Amino acid sequence: MITLGINAAFHDSAAVIVVDGELVAAAEEERFTRIKHGKRPLPFTAWELPFNAIDFCLERAGINLVDVDHVAYSYDPRRFLRQHGIGATISLPLEPSAQPAAERKGWDNPWDPLFAAYIVNAPRQLASGAPHHLQKRFAGARHDGPYRFHFIDHHLSHQASAFLASPFDHCAVMTLDGRGEETTTSYGVYRHDAYEPIGEVLMPHSLGLLYERITSHLGFLHSSDEYKVMALAALGKPVYEGLLREHVKVTGDGHYVILPLDLSTLFGPPRERGAPMAQCHFDLAASLQAVLEDTVLQLGTWLREVSGERRLAMAGGVALNCVMNARLRDSGIFDEVWVQPAAGDAGTALGAALWIDARERHKAVPAPAALLAPKSDAGQLAPRRWQMTHAYLGPEFSDEEIEAFLTWAKLPYQVLHDPEQATARLLADGKVIGWFQGRMEFGPRALGGRSILASPLQAEMQARLNELKDREDFRPVAPAVTQEAMAEWFTPADANGGRSPFMLFIYDVQPGQADRIPAACHTDRTARIQTVTAETHPRYHGLIKAFGELTGVPVLINTSFNVRGEPVVCTPKDAINAFHSTPIDALVIGRCLLLKESTT
Repeated sequence: MITLGINAAFHDSAAVIVVDGELVAAAEEERFTRIKHGKRPLPFTAWELPFNAIDFCLERAGINLVDVDHVAYSYDPRRFLRQHGIGATISLPLEPSAQPAAERKGWDNPWDPLFAAYIVNAPRQLASGAPHHLQKRFAGARHDGPYRFHFIDHHLSHQASAFLASPFDHCAVMTLDGRGEETTTSYGVYRHDAYEPIGEVLMPHSLGLLYERITSHLGFLHSSDEYKVMALAALGKPVYEGLLREHVKVTGDGHYVILPLDLSTLFGPPRERGAPMAQCHFDLAASLQAVLEDTVLQLGTWLREVSGERRLAMAGGVALNCVMNARLRDSGIFDEVWVQPAAGDAGTALGAALWIDARERHKAVPAPAALLAPKSDAGQLAPRRWQMTHAYLGPEFSDEEIEAFLTWAKLPYQVLHDPEQATARLLADGKVIGWFQGRMEFGPRALGGRSILASPLQAEMQARLNELKDREDFRPVAPAVTQEAMAEWFTPADANGGRSPFMLFIYDVQPGQADRIPAACHTDRTARIQTVTAETHPRYHGLIKAFGELTGVPVLINTSFNVRGEPVVCTPKDAINAFHSTPIDALVIGRCLLLKESTT
């Protein structure tokens, strides 16, 4: 059984292919179109499907669209329409934004009718809207098949992307994001191949939207730059925490309310984008982070008690907040916390596909009676056949393809006999390296497939990387460490089984080690680490190990291989463009080495 998963309603458009319970491929549309997040989350962009990502996934599976059995779209327009009391007919004025609120007939946003219509018509857009150069792979499809098209609730898609990808055979589930159809936070229990939802928080109460609002107030782009606010928080003090707490109330049973909040009255005028940062901005970020963490700890405590589970799987855009994740991990509420690496909306394509795959396989071959009886058979699923041990799920290019491209482009290069050793020597000499190896990562983190790497030994390397990428100077860079050396460098070394493969938790640097890796430490002596194993990425692991043998420090600093305002590189051409438009010293792409003249 072949299932195509699609996310397209808001932002981070993506596609995945699942075959008989196994994930074959996953990719975000932005990597192909070079438009960050694929598109902005606006009502009139909902028609845009991730055709390039779909094409890649179909190609990777060796099929065309007509060979797919099921298509799972991670948004349910029926729920969205029901909450507004809308039937089969909608009306849209020529100038929606000029329409008086009294004439909107139940719609909150004047553009919502268009948004809903675009999503309802996604099956027709998939069948007939592919760009000309991709149409061959989409030929023969109709709006009614031959596959079955399923609209899957947005938060159910988030939930499934967590519990059906996690290493747990039973766990509590919590998702936190801005909003879905109407849900902003949701909870459930996965046990004995069955899933039961146990609660949700509805609009307008949303921790994700609160974080977005303050992100905009601080002069950053909402639905995009929230991670910058998280980094900014380490530079401030939570002096506004009490004021914010008056507007964020946990009410019990997993619910909370966010009271009306006039940010300008409480915290001063919004910062203009690009304007200097003041202490009040640092303090507001720190206060927001503190309130978020404490609220989620209260929600987690309730979930632990009501679920009876000692392990937690998480997803949703808020779950990309690695400081919050670490606080929850260290609280002792749960023994283990696992976060799906594409926790934002891109991951809903994964969750929708996994949910339909598991549900339909259960229908085809009924599983043994579950010990946990769900409220209905809708929660009963087929046994899992896969778990997410790595995120290397995107396109890859063979050495022959890379060398053919470099030759065609008339670019001088060397073929390395031992890429790990050669690159380690360059890094030990203080060079900044573009590193392009194997399959591209799925999700927002660069994890050694498409990374910019450097030595952590000199404190000034962090500023050098931020200047190279034209980033704000307060932004930290993340260390990657071999799995076997993790306990020597970072603590708590035993958290989550001693593994952190997706850069979704912060750790303290071990006492006495921070001075050895100054470029890898944030101002509070923490680091968002990635542990690397030989099983998941042998060349990346070999590089870090070789660097450790040369320097005594098996740690590298890693940031995403892209230039400001662009997505992570996907193809050799993308990598060459980024290499030549930035002061990166060398590019190691497959087994090939390219050097700048100033480096030779």
